[in-house]
Amino acid sequence: MASLTVRQIDEALKKKLRLRAAKNGRSMEDEVRTLLREAADEAGHAILENFEPSTKRSAARGRNVEPANGIACVLLIIAGGIAAYKSLDLIRRLRERDIHVRVVLTKAAQEFVTPLSVGAIAGEQPFTDLFNPAHEFDVGHIRLARECDLVIVAPATADLMAKLAGGHASDLATTIALATDKRVLLAPAMNPRMWSHRATQRNFAQLQADGVSFVGPNEGEMAEAGEAGTGRMAEPLEIVAAIERLLAPSSERPLAGKTIVITSGPTHEPIDPVRYIANRSSGKQGHAIAAAAAAAGANVTLVSGPVNVPNPPGVRVVHVESARDMLAAVDRALPADIAIFAAAVADWRVDNAYKEKIKKSPGARTPSLSLTENPDILSTVAHRTKQRPQLVIGFAAETQNVLANARTKLAAKGCDWIVANDVSPSTGVMGGDRNTVMLVTRGGVENWPPQSKDGVAAKLVARIAEALRQ
Repeated sequence: MASLTVRQIDEALKKKLRLRAAKNGRSMEDEVRTLLREAADEAGHAILENFEPSTKRSAARGRNVEPANGIACVLLIIAGGIAAYKSLDLIRRLRERDIHVRVVLTKAAQEFVTPLSVGAIAGEQPFTDLFNPAHEFDVGHIRLARECDLVIVAPATADLMAKLAGGHASDLATTIALATDKRVLLAPAMNPRMWSHRATQRNFAQLQADGVSFVGPNEGEMAEAGEAGTGRMAEPLEIVAAIERLLAPSSERPLAGKTIVITSGPTHEPIDPVRYIANRSSGKQGHAIAAAAAAAGANVTLVSGPVNVPNPPGVRVVHVESARDMLAAVDRALPADIAIFAAAVADWRVDNAYKEKIKKSPGARTPSLSLTENPDILSTVAHRTKQRPQLVIGFAAETQNVLANARTKLAAKGCDWIVANDVSPSTGVMGGDRNTVMLVTRGGVENWPPQSKDGVAAKLVARIAEALRQ
């Protein structure tokens, strides 16, 4: 029998053969031989014209097939970290939503989860080797990079982030990330000191500038005993929410590719180890804006003072205490396209906070507190000549002369817009769920109707998208 060749097969059929061969871990010629054997067993059947992969799992044959047109397909890269165990649940959550998942395991990832467990949950064999002859006969890593709607890295370790930021292509995972023309979403996971290291933050900024999206990391306890801070991988449902936003039609993501820094909540300025100066801000409005911006496709960093509201899904949250902490966190989050300063930052702090608790004793004088002015975060960023966001938005919480004070603040702070509202006790805005605001710009004033804080957030995000289009 003449030697088999696939060179003269038309492209449509060749693609089907390629997909089927890759799925079964065979070369294309081996796949043709298999098909011929099946044809011999089922004489008279035009098998080569009827092996188009179906959209559902074939229980009879015990193997998966390719997703049909219209079904989202994502490529999940699992890197080597203890958080890899969460990726198993992530695969399950995605499949529950009828999202087809292909998986790449790095060599280090296989120390934490096995190809067998991943394959059992994903429904197909994971990819592990750049030079696997069963997959690379037709440049398999390029197919993996292109034949999906989204590339996800979860967990994204410090090492892998560094390689991606530097454009390395040293294994299957990094080669795919470099070769893809699709959007990339990273879910960082590492020790807090590794995350806060200047090198990691530099790589994070570079990847953001390259258009990579992020979800997390979150704050909390680490796997290592006694370690806590920012570095936990986002929970699977948070990652799913970020994936669904990125897979949404572009019309539903008007801020896709934009980077936004948002401040929210109050700041606490210490008097002594147990007392502080603060205000009544709940953080609800700032957090709602962060959630709305993320839903619109933006990469959002939320710098939050002490609040009791949950972190918005799909948002990188940095928790701080004081005004100086908040300014430092904002500086680390820049550059950005848009900055929204919704936090109610304390105007003053104690000049020299007491290192021990101030004790009250009979006959003792009431202690006097010397105050000094806190840095003005809005003005500092708005007046910069370098790394100034394209659009800088401030908030003005007033109890009297709301419009006049907002106009004065707009001119003095050097920002582009001011969102002003009346926070008098009778309004219930501070700590409440509703808000009534006006948008003050150099071009005029827009009075928005009373609505929920989520409604204000959605309207502000829509207004930002409109301004950027113009």
